[in-house]
Amino acid sequence: MDLDLATALADARSEYDKMVAGDWYRYRYGPELADMTTSTQATCRRITALYDEDRGAAQAMFRELLGTVGEGVDFRPPFYLDYGHRLHVGDRSFINADFLTLGGGEIRIGADVLIGPSVRLYTPTHVLDPALRPQGWERVNPITIEDGAWLGGSVVVCPGVTIGARSVVGAGSVVKRDVPPDVVVAGNPARVVKDLPRG
Repeated sequence: MDLDLATALADARSEYDKMVAGDWYRYRYGPELADMTTSTQATCRRITALYDEDRGAAQAMFRELLGTVGEGVDFRPPFYLDYGHRLHVGDRSFINADFLTLGGGEIRIGADVLIGPSVRLYTPTHVLDPALRPQGWERVNPITIEDGAWLGGSVVVCPGVTIGARSVVGAGSVVKRDVPPDVVVAGNPARVVKDLPRG
């Protein structure tokens, strides 16, 4: 969907409200967005600094930062989030070091998910018009990683993608389209390379 500039400029909602609704917004406008990302990123750094000294306290801060966190969730710092409350992680999932989520799109990670090191989850899409792009227009699309999926190291997941239950994404892959359940995908763009036994 292309940006209708006149309609977007006439929209009186806050940039945050437009972002959460999945509409076009300007991420460089609206002080609430800058305040949220600055606060979230500072909390990520505090958790990283605290992790070796007091893992329990670091895990408690992690739980407070995210939207929801299931039982038995484990992670390794450092990690980088823009909007912690937009990330939800299910029971027993594991997030390895150097994890990054970008933008304000909602991200739902199911139960028993393995997230390899240096995985990137990108929810924003910028406007394509080069004259409008410097104005900071973007919109976000949610990412869903269903139960039992495994993302290998350095995987990139693009906006609006769902990774199906129990599927595996090979290291270094760029996922631009939905992945069905019970398959292995790999490459750039990621393609199905193997079927797995049905869960």
